[in-house]
Amino acid sequence: MTPRSTGPAAESADAYEVDVQVQQALDRLTLLTNAAEALASTLDMDTGIRRLCRTLVPSLADWCAVDLLEEGLLRRVVVEHRDVDAAYPGLYEGILPAPEGSRAHGARALQGVGPVLLTDLPAGQQGADPLHGCELALFERLATDTAVVAPLRARRQVFGVLTLARTRPEAALTEESLALVEDLAHRVALAIDNARLHAQVQHTAERLQRSLLPDLPTDVPLELAARYQSATATARIGGDWYDAFVLPDGALALIIGDIAGHDLRAAIMMSQTRNMLRGIACDRKEPPGKILARLDAAHHILSPHQTLTCVYGLVERTAADRPWQFHYAVAGHPAPLLVTHGGETRFLTAGRGLLLGMDPETHRPAAVERLPDESTLLLYTDGLVERRSEDLDRGLARLRQHAAALAREPLETFCDELLSGLAGERNDDIAMIAVRTGPPHTGPAVAVP
Repeated sequence: MTPRSTGPAAESADAYEVDVQVQQALDRLTLLTNAAEALASTLDMDTGIRRLCRTLVPSLADWCAVDLLEEGLLRRVVVEHRDVDAAYPGLYEGILPAPEGSRAHGARALQGVGPVLLTDLPAGQQGADPLHGCELALFERLATDTAVVAPLRARRQVFGVLTLARTRPEAALTEESLALVEDLAHRVALAIDNARLHAQVQHTAERLQRSLLPDLPTDVPLELAARYQSATATARIGGDWYDAFVLPDGALALIIGDIAGHDLRAAIMMSQTRNMLRGIACDRKEPPGKILARLDAAHHILSPHQTLTCVYGLVERTAADRPWQFHYAVAGHPAPLLVTHGGETRFLTAGRGLLLGMDPETHRPAAVERLPDESTLLLYTDGLVERRSEDLDRGLARLRQHAAALAREPLETFCDELLSGLAGERNDDIAMIAVRTGPPHTGPAVAVP
């Protein structure tokens, strides 16, 4: 046996080898940390995967690709190359041939095989089937020297395939790369699984929320439109709601409200409160202030310590040739916005009182506002105007500006454009309902004084 070298030179070599191993460990840890941050930076799966690939290229590979199984189809989500011109976004991305029965390494990875190191890559023309040919053609077009193909596997499911490749023989991928790639692939798979679970929960929550919202009446001589949009920050069920119905005397009841909280309890309470307000309003033809006072008293008994805001109003007129009026009361809610046909805007700031659930004995004032012909009345919840990073007045000013520009648009377009222009970060749910009066002297009277 050859004796181990000793002395200063040997000690220096050993120290250098230790330094190299430590640096490699640090590089690996840094890469995994950056990958985790990229995946956690967004709940949008495609965006997160593209950010991930940009952290892997060129630190680990000259190019990388991610293919995902979606409803039985295999889709190439991203191909990221160190040379942007070689694989710009969309060039090699899209639906791939079916993987069933394919000899492609990606098809084998979808069965859980791997990660596999590829060092001897045939030409693209030698593909045994469409997917195999597509895989080899990509390797050839991107001048691939070595590659690793790994399944995206987590919780006993395979979600897709991760491919990492080198184009330079002097920087080839080796067997030592497999453990790192397998770790990365597992992290990607967990992120994909979490994103899909979040999307399912959010979809279910939004469907539940929408099922609790009413259909708008169609037998009124007014245009009506409403929108609900859930928060995107989390999959939450909220207490925002709108309502509109025709009272026995023909007046149109118009309501917007917001129960405090963002959970199932808030959604259930919202539905109960909406139905309770409907019953009170239909049973008694009273001014809006008295209706809200009755709702507050009932709410205090049935749901003590729970607060909510609300606007309750009646849109009515005494004859076909008389102007429409909005008789309303506000309980701690953002002021309704009136937009004329000419684009003039103002908030209706009268008839304001405490939010419901604070003091059932408080006086509930009401106000009456004339609605000009072809004007739009908008009721909305605070998610439309509030931003964490700015003063509320800026949000209200922005609402007025957008509404003025949309004054002559069809009412459906008016609502859609307001949402797209103002939804912003969407940290809160948004509910809104709008009513538009017609041109002068049209339609029958809908209310009796």
